[in-house]
Amino acid sequence: MSYSLSPYLVDLNKLNGAIGAQDDKLRRMIGGRFKTRLAHDDEYFSDQIEEGCPTRYEAVRAVINGGPFDESYSFQYGYAFQTICEFYGRFLYNNHFSPFRGAWLETVDEGLAKLGIKAVAVTDFMYGSVPSPLPRPDHLPCYGEWTPAQCAEALAQWEATTQEQRDSLDSEVLEAVESCIEWTREAQNKPGWGVAAFHF
Repeated sequence: MSYSLSPYLVDLNKLNGAIGAQDDKLRRMIGGRFKTRLAHDDEYFSDQIEEGCPTRYEAVRAVINGGPFDESYSFQYGYAFQTICEFYGRFLYNNHFSPFRGAWLETVDEGLAKLGIKAVAVTDFMYGSVPSPLPRPDHLPCYGEWTPAQCAEALAQWEATTQEQRDSLDSEVLEAVESCIEWTREAQNKPGWGVAAFHF
């Protein structure tokens, strides 16, 4: 089975602040910008919607309003939160993580650790979940964040490595690590921003 990671550069305070904000303007803006996408998502989940699952737009409304949530369809609120993340943020280059199989994220984390980069881990995105009060999805999507402070520390740890250390890694692992470091560098270029990612 293949998995995928969708990382975003985003203002984490603004993203998390959208939960329960009861911001009708934000809801309408998301509905307008992603109208076609929301319709496509509803078509994909049409069987579940027929059984009572909220539409994607209804799920976005629930997230922004802070509820109510139907925990039988908790995955839909995770996808709705991703829609809000995409509204506020910018998708990051992730060719090394989409798709991937097996223990690839753990392998990349081993590469990070071997270089002494311990401030971040890509498995943070696999084992985490959407913020409270959103119901935790039974399976996917999983969710995680790298805060601005974590990004700054990871970048400093990378810059302290030597070329010899980097060359000691498998080339594919090194490329994936470099991709992660680029995410942290982009975050540093936008004060207060971090990395949010969804694992499917």
